Amino acid sequence: AGRGSLPPGRRFLSARPAGAEEPGMEAGAQELPLGCGGEGGSPAAGRSPGGEERRDPPEASVSNGGDAEGGKELVELKVIWNKNKYDVKFCLDSTGAELKQKIHSLTGLSGPPPPLPPLPALRRPRNPCACLVGLPPAMQKVMFKGLLPEEKTLREIKVTNGAKIMVVGSTINDVLAVNTPKEAAQQEVKAEENKKEPLCRQKQHRKVLDKGKPDDVMPSVKGVQERLPTVPLSGMYNKSGGKVRLTFKLEQDQLWIGTKERTEKLPMGSIKNVVSEPIEGHEDYHMMAFQLGPTEASYYWVYWVPTQYVDAIKDTVLGKWQYF
Repeated sequence: AGRGSLPPGRRFLSARPAGAEEPGMEAGAQELPLGCGGEGGSPAAGRSPGGEERRDPPEASVSNGGDAEGGKELVELKVIWNKNKYDVKFCLDSTGAELKQKIHSLTGLSGPPPPLPPLPALRRPRNPCACLVGLPPAMQKVMFKGLLPEEKTLREIKVTNGAKIMVVGSTINDVLAVNTPKEAAQQEVKAEENKKEPLCRQKQHRKVLDKGKPDDVMPSVKGVQERLPTVPLSGMYNKSGGKVRLTFKLEQDQLWIGTKERTEKLPMGSIKNVVSEPIEGHEDYHMMAFQLGPTEASYYWVYWVPTQYVDAIKDTVLGKWQYF
């Protein structure tokens, strides 16, 4: 036998360079699953020492992309909130309070979710773009056969696979959008009041004021407040355009409203309110109303009241007496 000869009974298999692998070794390495509990390529991870393939039990997956909770029993839920539906698997031994936290994370997307891998276990809500602001647990009303108790587990309240969990609640942004601050509301009311047409421009008053200032009306003194005179206020108009005079009978606690036809004697206590407004273009005179009943329909209007007596009339009728 020379240097290149083989011992008797041995067959020649191959002549390969040093360090080359035999056929089948590479294929065997590719069949080892990676990341299944051990280091990639180790015998414990893929095959037993005897060469038999070993398969780990499948782990449960969470449909919203979270990690499976190893060793814990999961239940499939359908969470419905604000016309959005979420398919999620949740630990059966978790409490209602923990479920609320999960709902908060489900509804707390800051924008459209990133593209998801095409796995059947992963589902996104029907309208994910609508969930722009999360729903805090404190603002959630979660219902399953009634209000969901926070302290009990899903197992204790007998939640089963496929159970529908209804969620009611508004996000913080929704609440702020609905509730108008009081200051803004008050400003709106004042703006509306400013937009109202002045009384002297309204049709029912315009027909009296268009007659002009009466010739025998008492003179006015602008910028001065005076006590009531000892004589009746006369020369004014009522709403029908007839002449009227006002007499204040302080000793009898009465206001006498006299016209050509009759005189009405009204107890001061029966007059509910007194309102007035300057006459546009003649601000030294006012139009004034005495409220004789429960509504504004009972106003008795008097036109061309001298401005210096307006405050004294209100104080006298409404209870602040004038002493002479």
